[in-house]
Amino acid sequence: MAIVELLNVSKRYRLGEQDVIALDNVSLAIEEGVFLAIAGPSGSGKSTMLNLIGCIDTPSEGRICIAGNDVSGQTPDQLAELRARTIGFIFQTFNLLPVLSAAENVEYPLLQFAELSKRDRQKRVRKFLAMVGLRDFMDHRPNQLSGGQRQRVAIARALATHAKIVLADEPTANLDHKTGEGILRLMRQINRKSGTTFIFSTHDRRVMNMADRLVRVEDGQITKFGVQSGDGWVFVQDHTHDEDDPEV
Repeated sequence: MAIVELLNVSKRYRLGEQDVIALDNVSLAIEEGVFLAIAGPSGSGKSTMLNLIGCIDTPSEGRICIAGNDVSGQTPDQLAELRARTIGFIFQTFNLLPVLSAAENVEYPLLQFAELSKRDRQKRVRKFLAMVGLRDFMDHRPNQLSGGQRQRVAIARALATHAKIVLADEPTANLDHKTGEGILRLMRQINRKSGTTFIFSTHDRRVMNMADRLVRVEDGQITKFGVQSGDGWVFVQDHTHDEDDPEV
C-alpha cells in the first residue's frame, strides 16, 4: 500500500521574470514502511519533492496523497494538522530550540495535541529518548550535547508524535563519518522495528547503500527508481547512469 503518492506533479517558481521548473510532471508511489533515498545533484528537485511530501509546499499542478489524504486544495490549517500528526522532520542542522532541554525539545511538538495530558507527554518523551539512547541526557540542553546526540534528539522528536512518515533532509551532512554511520544504523533499526516510513533527501552514498528504495532526480524528473532485493539493486526505471548510485 502506498503511503505517499505523487500524481503528475509539477512545481514552478517565479524567479525574476522567468518561471523555474523545479519538478516536471513527476509521478511516484512510496510504499508504507520503506527506507527510501531521494538522490540527485544540487538543483535537481529532490528538496522540492521532499517539501511537497512534507506539505511544506504545494504543487503547481498534479495531486499528492499522504497517508490516504488528498492534500490538493487543503487549507494551510488543514495541512498543518496533517503535518503535526502524520509527518516527522529531521534536518541536517538539527533545528533544536537552544533554550530547551532534550526532553523539552521532544515534548514541544506534543503540546499542540490537546488530547495528551502532561503525564502522557512525559511518558512519550522518556520512551523515545530511551529508544535513541539518551535516557541519561534528558535534562541537557543542545549546547551540552554532541552533534550525534543532537541528531538523536531530533529523531526522538520526529517519532514522538507517532509520525507515520519521517522526512530526513541530509541528516548526516553535519556529522563526522563514524557518527553519521551510527545515526543511519539507528534510523534503519527503528524503521525495521516500527515500520515507520523514512524518506531521505541526500547526497550521501552511505544513505543510498542502506536504503531499500532509491529515487534519482535530475532536472526536475525521476531518472531512476531502484528496489533493493536479496540479489542487489533492480532498477525498474533507468534512463541514465551515475557513478554515485549503489552497486547493482
